Amino acid sequence: MFESRDFLDVETLCRELSASESSVRRDLAMLENENALKRVYGGAIPVQAAGDFAVETGHFGEEKGKIAHLAAALIEDGQTVILDGGTTVTAVARELATKSLHVITNSLPIAEVLESYRNIELTLTGGYLDPRIRVMLGPFCEQMLGAIRADAVIMGIGSVTTAGFSNNNTLVVGSEKKMIEVADRMIIVADHTKFGRGGMFPVAPLDAADVVVSDTELAPEHIDLLRRYEIDVRLG
Repeated sequence: MFESRDFLDVETLCRELSASESSVRRDLAMLENENALKRVYGGAIPVQAAGDFAVETGHFGEEKGKIAHLAAALIEDGQTVILDGGTTVTAVARELATKSLHVITNSLPIAEVLESYRNIELTLTGGYLDPRIRVMLGPFCEQMLGAIRADAVIMGIGSVTTAGFSNNNTLVVGSEKKMIEVADRMIIVADHTKFGRGGMFPVAPLDAADVVVSDTELAPEHIDLLRRYEIDVRLG
């Protein structure tokens, strides 16, 4: 079931497995103890969806590098750019390091990539630091984001389906929604594994995105879906 979905709620599990709620909850607890999944409010997510930054860095490294190169080419000198957290966006930050930009981010790894470049004016949002994914989140982060305007936001995402873009961390979703609100252009960077898997918390409808950058393994039906919403699709 996790091959096609990034979140399974208890009600769905009870129905599809013909099991009682108490049995499902007991088995989820057992499977979490075996590190086979992670329980969250209302259900469970796969371990890889809850993976920390260090683990995720090694996944699809070549694809992320190509995606990052294409995404960075969309940004021009002199622009103000919001960079969301995540390993793919961190790869984009490395590609942007030679440009003259104002970068706003809630990501410590991105700040570490860009801190020594004098051509980059770097602003951190502040907020609660999640040590697992190394991003700053919560009300203080969102308040700071609400006070700015940006030419573009470059954002990683956990899930892309017909329902839109979604993620599995409700605090991450709050900051991402604010980033989208204050940016003139929304650029999504996501490898092909993020498509067709349902996420837990909605971030934005498909038509909110201007550009989606992915890899050449992206299925034709997903490319067609994006283009129906007049999204510029770039594949690397």
